[in-house]
Amino acid sequence: MKGDMVNRKYIILSLALVIVLLLDQATKLSIASSYNLYESSAVIHGLFNITYIRNPGAAFGFLAGADPVFRSTFFIAVSVAAVVFIALVIRKVRQEETVAVLGLSLILGGALGNLIDRIRLGEVIDFLDVYVGSYHWPAFNMADSAISIGAFLLILEIIKKKSLFD
Repeated sequence: MKGDMVNRKYIILSLALVIVLLLDQATKLSIASSYNLYESSAVIHGLFNITYIRNPGAAFGFLAGADPVFRSTFFIAVSVAAVVFIALVIRKVRQEETVAVLGLSLILGGALGNLIDRIRLGEVIDFLDVYVGSYHWPAFNMADSAISIGAFLLILEIIKKKSLFD
């Protein structure tokens, strides 16, 4: 029984990682090959566009104006540290906490997707542009979406259970 639980935990992790990484990298490749930088097309007028953007910074353009060598080194180091930390946390999550495992796996997959971009391009491809009138949410990508969904699931599980660890 315990072996089945261990296997299920790592099956969830593996499937989530593969799905997130494939969706993230495939959509970024598709956007980069189909759009010119800053080109945009409306999907839902007044609400949602596909807009090809390259973000050298982090969320909300954090450090976008910093020296490129510092910025790249900083974000790669932080991303690698986050990936290692999340992987260690997944190992400690109780076997029956499958929602927490899924949440952490989505966060890990998203972090890896954006890390691939940072290593490969020195910046992250963003393309999901949500807005109302002239008020735009910063553009994001599938990796960012996975991180957000994973964080939401993890928060729900923490609230529900109060504790994730043995």
